[in-house]
Amino acid sequence: MSSLSASSTIFPATISRLWRDRALWTAIADVFAVLTALAFPWSTSLVAIFVLCWLAAVAWVMDYPAFLRSLRRPACYLPLAFFALAAIGMVWSEVSWAERLRGLVPLAKFLALPGLFYHFERSRRGALVLAAFVASCALLSVFSWINALEPAFTLKPRDGEVCGIFVKNYIDQSQEFALCAVALAYPVVTLFQRGARWQAAGVAVIAIGFVLNLSFVVAARTALFTLPVLFTALAWLCLGWRKAVLVALAAAALSFAMVQSPRMCPTFDTLGDYARYKDANAPTSTGLRLEFWKKSIGFFAEAPVIGHGTGSIRHLFEQASIGKTGAAGEVINNPHNQTLNVAVQWGMLGIALLYAMWLVHLWMFRTPDLMAALGLLVVVQNLATSLFNSHLFDVHEGWMYVLGVGIAGGALLRRRQAANATS
Repeated sequence: MSSLSASSTIFPATISRLWRDRALWTAIADVFAVLTALAFPWSTSLVAIFVLCWLAAVAWVMDYPAFLRSLRRPACYLPLAFFALAAIGMVWSEVSWAERLRGLVPLAKFLALPGLFYHFERSRRGALVLAAFVASCALLSVFSWINALEPAFTLKPRDGEVCGIFVKNYIDQSQEFALCAVALAYPVVTLFQRGARWQAAGVAVIAIGFVLNLSFVVAARTALFTLPVLFTALAWLCLGWRKAVLVALAAAALSFAMVQSPRMCPTFDTLGDYARYKDANAPTSTGLRLEFWKKSIGFFAEAPVIGHGTGSIRHLFEQASIGKTGAAGEVINNPHNQTLNVAVQWGMLGIALLYAMWLVHLWMFRTPDLMAALGLLVVVQNLATSLFNSHLFDVHEGWMYVLGVGIAGGALLRRRQAANATS
C-alpha cells in the first residue's frame, strides 16, 4: 500500500514538473519549427498549422518580462508598429470593413517576428531549422526535374500549369532555390577553409543543383534578377567591397547566361510582353506591371501623407478602370511593387516604417557569420524582389522573410550574447 501511495504521489508531481518544464517545451517548439521548415516548400496549410503549434509551445513557458524587454529592440518593435499602422489605417479607408480586414491580414505575420527572436535567442537549434529548409528544397528540386521529364508526376491539377512544378508555383519555387543556392556558398567556403573538402564538395553539389534547376528547368524572372544581387551581398559581408565588385560582375554574367539557357519550361518573354502592351494595350505580364505602377503613383500623389487607408487598393483600381479596356482596364489589389503597395495605403508614414524595418534588419546581419549571412540574404532578396512584387504581403515570400529573419536573427543574438559573456 505504501508503494502504491508513493507512486500516486510521484506521478502527478512528475507530470506537474514536466507540464511547466521550460527546456522540454523549448525542445517541443523546436520540433514544430523544424516541421515548419520541412513543410514550407510543399504546403501552405501545414506551415500554418505548425507555426500555430510553435507559437503555443513558446507562449506556454515564455518568460513574459524578458519578452517585453526584448520588444525595446527596433528589430522587434518596428514590425509591430507596421502592423499597428495598418490596423489604424482601417479607420480612414473608404472601402467595406471586409476589404479593410483583408488588407490587414497580410501584415499579421509580422506579429510572429518578436516571438521568433525571443525563442531562437534561447534555443540552440536555429541552424538545424534552416538546414531542414535547405534539405526540403533540395528534395523538391529532384521532384522538379522528374516533373519536367514526366509531366504526369505532379500533385497539381493538369490545368496548363508550367512544367517543372510538383507543388505550388514556379515563382515560389524559384525564390526558394535562388536563396538556397547563394546561402550554401558560405558553408562551402567555410568548410573548405577548415580542410573539410569532401563536406564542402557535397554542399557545393547541392548548391549547383539549385542553379542547374533554375538554368534548365524553370525560373521566375525576379529570381534570376536577384541572383547577382544576393551573391554581391554575400561577398560584401565576407570579402569586402573590392572583391564584392568582382563577384558582382561574375554573378551578373552567370545570371545572363541562365536567362539565355534553353529551358525545358519556358515562362516569359519580357521584350515581347512589352511590345504587345505598348502597341496594342495587351494585358501582358510586363505591360500590366507598368500600368499598375503608373496608376499607383497617381493614387499616392492624391494622398501622400497617410494614404487611402488599409485595403483601399482594389477599390482605387476599380474606379480608375471604368470605361477602359485591355491593360488599362485591369483591376487588382496588388500593384506588384512593395513600396507602391505601402504608399497607396499608408502614404509616406508607411514608407518610412517599411524602410526603417528593412534597414534595421539589414544592420542586424552586418557581421561575417553563418547566421548573419543567411539573415542578410533573406532581407536582401526581399528588398530586391519587392521592386517587382509585394513579397512582404504575399503568403509564401512574406513568411520566408519572417521565418528567415526571425530564426537567423534570434540565433545570431544568442551567439553575440555568448561571445559577450566570455569576453
